[in-house]
Amino acid sequence: MPGGGGGMTEVTSSDFCIVVYREDDAWEAEVLPVAVTESLDAIVHALRQQPGISGAIGLAAVGDDFFVVIRVIGSGVSVFLSDLTASVDWSLARQVLEYMDIPIPYEEDLDQVLPAGDLSILADLGVDEMELCALSGDLDLFPDEVLASLARRVGFGHPFERALDAVVGS
Repeated sequence: MPGGGGGMTEVTSSDFCIVVYREDDAWEAEVLPVAVTESLDAIVHALRQQPGISGAIGLAAVGDDFFVVIRVIGSGVSVFLSDLTASVDWSLARQVLEYMDIPIPYEEDLDQVLPAGDLSILADLGVDEMELCALSGDLDLFPDEVLASLARRVGFGHPFERALDAVVGS
């Protein structure tokens, strides 16, 4: 595999996956076990278990490096990766690219942050493609900060922040 096998797979304290869904016209957020951040299949499986009729959204951050947004509605799965170059070092990012049938970049192609996947994953909830790309490319923000910003824009900021506090407080 170009760029090596990606030895950075250990879960760190800054790794998390939070699932959000609507129940009784209110957004709910729950922290998923940190081990799911190692597997796209595990995240999708966990999202399918949520009670929301309108599907579920998974927001996963891996270290200070990248984040993934996964949205499951019925049998459909949409995925957004904040930086495809993370696939060289991180298993989850590599799995996302494989799921989307996007080639893993060569090391020499890694000079900028490039998002990949469904750029309109949150468009129906108020975050358009341009805004999602701009937030993903903001190198001054850590993945948890970008996800918190997205959560506020979509309207589930408070439940997301409570779940995030449970992660960082542990």
